[in-house]
Amino acid sequence: MSDVIEVTALKADSFGRIALMRDSRGLFVRRDLSHVPWWLRLPAWWLARREARALERIDGLEATPRLLGWDGRKLDRSYMEGAAMYQRPPRGDLAYFRRARRLLQRLHRRGLAHNDLAKEANWLVLADGAPAIIDFQLAVRGDPRSRWMRLLAREDLRHLLKHKRTYCPQHLTPVERRVLKRHSWVRELWFVTGKPVYRFVTRRILHWEDNEGQGPKP
Repeated sequence: MSDVIEVTALKADSFGRIALMRDSRGLFVRRDLSHVPWWLRLPAWWLARREARALERIDGLEATPRLLGWDGRKLDRSYMEGAAMYQRPPRGDLAYFRRARRLLQRLHRRGLAHNDLAKEANWLVLADGAPAIIDFQLAVRGDPRSRWMRLLAREDLRHLLKHKRTYCPQHLTPVERRVLKRHSWVRELWFVTGKPVYRFVTRRILHWEDNEGQGPKP
């Protein structure tokens, strides 16, 4: 086995440590669960396994990471050079959002809904300005023709359109504005039940203060 060295740490939280690594294959990203507190090991493992299965489902899809390995403790995925949306905002870039929508459509046709695209940190702007998607820990797999998956796909699209409204509002179409105004029962249920619990756990127990991964708004 080739030597593996850490290039730089990217993120560390209660569910693992993410670092940019290098070996004979080149650069890749590793999520390491070794230092997760014992009381969070099961959910951390569950989230990492969920991401591994999602990446298997979309293997070969451009502008998404490729799964390189998962052994129950370390998850390795391919590295994509770019910056988070909030770090390199695609202001006025209609081409970015058109390509992002096509990327979402291909993702959904593979039977996968990302389920966490409200976070700008999960949208990349690659070196050439193209969009990419990362962090599939909350992704849902299923039959793309099912009502449930179509509903989740619509929520993915709504989150993309919210970012378009922030950075490229002049190019929102009348249909897109109608989509933004229509809130599904999933969203309403989340805001009434899941959202308060999420905020309590992340802010009071885990002491996260990253505004759920969203970047600063202009």
